[in-house]
Amino acid sequence: MAIISCRVKDNDDSVIQLLNPNRQTIYFRDVRPLKDARFQLVNFSDNELRVSLSNVSLSDEGRYVCQLYTDPPQEAYADITVLIPPGNPIIEARDEVLSEGNETEMTCSAMSSKPAATLRWMKGDKELPGKPKVELTYDRMYTVTSRLKFTVSREDDGVPVACIVDHPAVKDFQAQKYLEVQYKPEVKILVEFPQGLTREGENLELNCQAKGKPQPQRVSWVKVDDDVPSHAVITGGDLYIENLNKSYNGTYRCVASNAVGESFDDYILYVYDAPTTTPKPTTATTTTTTITTTTISYPEANQDTAPGTEPAAHDSRAGEGAPRAVDHAVIGGVVAVVVFAMLCLLIVLGRYFARHKGTYFTHEAKGADDAADADTAIINAEGGHTNSDEKKEYYI
Repeated sequence: MAIISCRVKDNDDSVIQLLNPNRQTIYFRDVRPLKDARFQLVNFSDNELRVSLSNVSLSDEGRYVCQLYTDPPQEAYADITVLIPPGNPIIEARDEVLSEGNETEMTCSAMSSKPAATLRWMKGDKELPGKPKVELTYDRMYTVTSRLKFTVSREDDGVPVACIVDHPAVKDFQAQKYLEVQYKPEVKILVEFPQGLTREGENLELNCQAKGKPQPQRVSWVKVDDDVPSHAVITGGDLYIENLNKSYNGTYRCVASNAVGESFDDYILYVYDAPTTTPKPTTATTTTTTITTTTISYPEANQDTAPGTEPAAHDSRAGEGAPRAVDHAVIGGVVAVVVFAMLCLLIVLGRYFARHKGTYFTHEAKGADDAADADTAIINAEGGHTNSDEKKEYYI
């Protein structure tokens, strides 16, 4: 519906009339000379003439005239543009079922619109560029066609491709088509047992998982450049081998196929030596008067051990540290012995000097200073020979 309104300011009782693009009078004052019931009077007064138009068609487009009968007449203009929305967009695909890696083409059409619509392509959340083509039909309508080419992958399976129509007369107008993409199997080998290293005498259990579209028709196990062990048990995608030994070393391959192609996954088996028991380290303790020395001996690493057995890194590090402890103990012992010997020597020397130290008091030397010789000194000594018994010696 369209509303056409004529407004006059300070009207002096002049007549107002409304004309269509063909200059035909639609309303003269409040009278409708034109025999078209789609035009209806909404309001009439000295200052306004308002008319509604329903069921608007393309033929109604053009310039409408609001005329005031004065001398000279006065006119005002209003242009009506008719918007015609397009019909439902239509998507056509060259291929209904696609294979991964192939290119496909889609076409989207939006017909009979005015003005021409704009078409956009979306694959999932990603916008893709198309090649549009606009055609003007005989009835002054527009038909727009857009072509889209792209290469599909397995991730595109089930993804919607949408053709979105942008037009001023419509909103959220689109059509979409879901992709169906077939792809060859995706193969993955899982180790069910053992969780760690594979050793002699143990069992091996592998599970092959294969997923594709269509679902893989056949899953098989082979050993590259050799035969699968005769006692191996194969059940569907499961491979089970008992009592492993090194002759089973090699590459085991799981192969899966469908109508699109064939894929495989490899598992490299290396059987390690069975685990051996390692003797516990021995401990020897040596005690001296002042220092205690501890020597720890470790068994030597076996150089013939197969690759992948438990590393002997801890034993090597312990062997390097032990000599340092012995060196400090020996040095400490020597120092203690030297100190002990010096103390003993000091004690002996002290006792020796104490025994030979003293003060001597005699009277034999009295008068020696005035004597000419030794005999005279003896004779002149106080008391002479009679005092010889009074000589005393004191030992300390």
